[in-house]
Amino acid sequence: MRTIFDPGELSSRDFYRLLTAVVVPRPIAWVSSTSAEGVDNLAPHSFYTVASVRPPIVQFTSVGEKDSLRNIEAMGEFVVNLTPAWLFEETNATGTDFGPEVSEFDAVGLTREPSERVRPPRVQESPVALECRLHRTLPMGDCTLVFGEVVHAAVSSEVLEGAHPRIDLLEPLSRLGRDEWGTLGPVQEIKRIRARDWPGHFSAQDEQRD
Repeated sequence: MRTIFDPGELSSRDFYRLLTAVVVPRPIAWVSSTSAEGVDNLAPHSFYTVASVRPPIVQFTSVGEKDSLRNIEAMGEFVVNLTPAWLFEETNATGTDFGPEVSEFDAVGLTREPSERVRPPRVQESPVALECRLHRTLPMGDCTLVFGEVVHAAVSSEVLEGAHPRIDLLEPLSRLGRDEWGTLGPVQEIKRIRARDWPGHFSAQDEQRD
């Protein structure tokens, strides 16, 4: 038995709550941007993913028109900082609806770190920063998709094993439904099965030989 949720019958807010409870866990783009007036903004966006490999492009969704979106469209640059578990309260606090004249860096007590290739600062306390130049924005319903080309990546050496970031040291936060957040649980490792290795697989050449 299943319960049916019809988006045509529910309010958009109620269906949004359903979607964010089942599309989980969601990684968080902790986006730092700078306004035309020079105010540094920092906000978490939980609709976030990699959009392209070559060129390297990441994408987050602005639900409504927020300071991050206005700043990025005006200045064309932003930074995506990773949200680790040890910055749980700070990440949540930067989601407060401050006015555009308020910098979340100052309100929350986070440290600005100069970026290498873009104007907006990185979060010094975060172990990963992806500096981005705006590739394009795409309106989608009442949201806007923001695509940024990664022009510089800075990763704390303390979370690296050789050149590879260790997931247990990154301790990434994720968003779930309601006011729920997720942290890193048990990690499983499994290799993807290639078609030639699939049980019972045989090639056309094998057929011809038979």
